[in-house]
Amino acid sequence: MAAKKRVTKKAKTKTAGAVKGGNGKYQFTLAVLKDVPAGTGYSTSHGGVVEGERMLVGYIHKARGTGSRMHTHKNEQFNFVVRGTLVGSVNGKKVVAPAGTLIYIPANAPHTLVASADDEDVIFIAIKDLSQGIIGKAVDGTMTGPHYEKGFGPDL
Repeated sequence: MAAKKRVTKKAKTKTAGAVKGGNGKYQFTLAVLKDVPAGTGYSTSHGGVVEGERMLVGYIHKARGTGSRMHTHKNEQFNFVVRGTLVGSVNGKKVVAPAGTLIYIPANAPHTLVASADDEDVIFIAIKDLSQGIIGKAVDGTMTGPHYEKGFGPDL
């Protein structure tokens, strides 16, 4: 009698390219996960993302002098700055967040965060509920690209 072939379905994620936690996968080295866009159309953010059943965690990078235009997302979010400094605003309140700082972003709150041009590239841990994936939408309705501080734009 022939052995039955075991078929395993790949777990779906809300973030394209994210890793699904569970089903025997409980430990992740965030810095070496597949690099995925974390703000397509409005941010330079990118990094590894792990999704569970109700939450996601991202190990997110932003190059110095770059970041997000004003955007929102349905999910509540915490950003813990590991390296560098994030500057910007959340719900109209100024944010200056050096390494060791936790930023809280309520669901649907307009916000923009940029890696300070006066510091090194930023790494932060993003923690969100899974009411959607890691990518939000620009407030102006366009997905025309990220924010660049003067002198930090892409080579044209």
